[in-house]
Amino acid sequence: MAAVLARNLYRSISRYPTSIAGVSGTRRWLNGGLLNPVTQLSDEEQMMRDTVSRFAREKIQPLVREMDEKSEMDKGIIKGMFEQGLMGIEIDPQYGGSGSTFFSSVIAIEELAKVDASVSVCCDVQNTLINAYFREYASQEMKDRYFPRLAKDLLGSFCLSEAVSGSDAFSLQCSATQGGDDWILNGEKLWITNAEHAGVYIVHANYDFSKKHRGITAFVVERDTPGLIIGKKEDKLGIRASSTCTVTLDNVRIPHSQVLGEVGKGYKYAIESLNIGRIGIGAQMLGVAEGALNATIPYLNERVQFNRKIGEFQAMRHLKAELATQIEATKLLVYNAARLRDNGLPFIKEAAMAKYYSSEVACKVTGRCIEMMGGVGFVKNFPVEKFYRDAKIGQIYEGTTFIQLNTISDCIDKEFIN
Repeated sequence: MAAVLARNLYRSISRYPTSIAGVSGTRRWLNGGLLNPVTQLSDEEQMMRDTVSRFAREKIQPLVREMDEKSEMDKGIIKGMFEQGLMGIEIDPQYGGSGSTFFSSVIAIEELAKVDASVSVCCDVQNTLINAYFREYASQEMKDRYFPRLAKDLLGSFCLSEAVSGSDAFSLQCSATQGGDDWILNGEKLWITNAEHAGVYIVHANYDFSKKHRGITAFVVERDTPGLIIGKKEDKLGIRASSTCTVTLDNVRIPHSQVLGEVGKGYKYAIESLNIGRIGIGAQMLGVAEGALNATIPYLNERVQFNRKIGEFQAMRHLKAELATQIEATKLLVYNAARLRDNGLPFIKEAAMAKYYSSEVACKVTGRCIEMMGGVGFVKNFPVEKFYRDAKIGQIYEGTTFIQLNTISDCIDKEFIN
């Protein structure tokens, strides 16, 4: 029986290419049916991790508390991420980008989130939503116009959600009507990340409501376009330094050349982009959990009660081990989804699993870290309470926990039908 199972497993694995392209300068070979571990990093990936980790410690960490209290991102941080090449990771070098992989984006997002989830999501949205959207669906003329700026100093915002369309994203009411050679956009978008500092917005609007979601089209709107109004920032529980604003479109007139992709395909583009973006959120939540535990363990090894370091008590040892195990499981889910995407393999189910599980683990780990630290974990002098507040958004944005579970269930059903 074991031999039969082994043969079937080998046949299953053998359906994949005998060599799977990894990052530049590496190949992930099937040797006897075995792949390299998904957590094994190439030299390029390790360099990315080291570079981002150093930038986060030296440039971001000293400003984290101030940015959180002021609910404001330091502009020098955004500039620094552009200078470090972190805002155009997959953009081709001919446009000034890093020309790296999606997996490298995931590493950058994770490392930033170990220090500040607000900075991490800024990088995440730029790479996994904005740049990916342009790369997959924009015309060559549009790529030539925007990629050099997106890699250098142009921050983007993804405008989909509205008051009536959250999880039911395609019930949006933002309208697009034709006026001569132009499109005229009207409506209001809510919960828009990066809106305060963005210079370009991908706006989803419906040009024909009789076609329902098939009327939804993606438009590129620049910040200085008349009628585009950025509202005040939301006063949020977590990721406070990340700007979240309303974006109002009041008779915004743009030329037909600002249509991103094909008219009526915006719903398809949005779904596909969010499937990718969920892996990025998974990386962010992974980093939040890692950052919280990293901040807690030194305290366990220093705090003394009953003449013993509290980290020596069995309860603390077991809890530390449990949390570390769940973080490692999260890492495997996130990294596997990213590797699948880079290699052109199906990843929708795995992306939803990564996003779902990572957000659950981040909430649990950060909460437990506060409990292990006691009173000092509850005050702002230590970073753990901020990790706790930042973790909650992972269960909400880019598809709630329940939406991820629906997606996972749908994928399982399709697998069994097929």
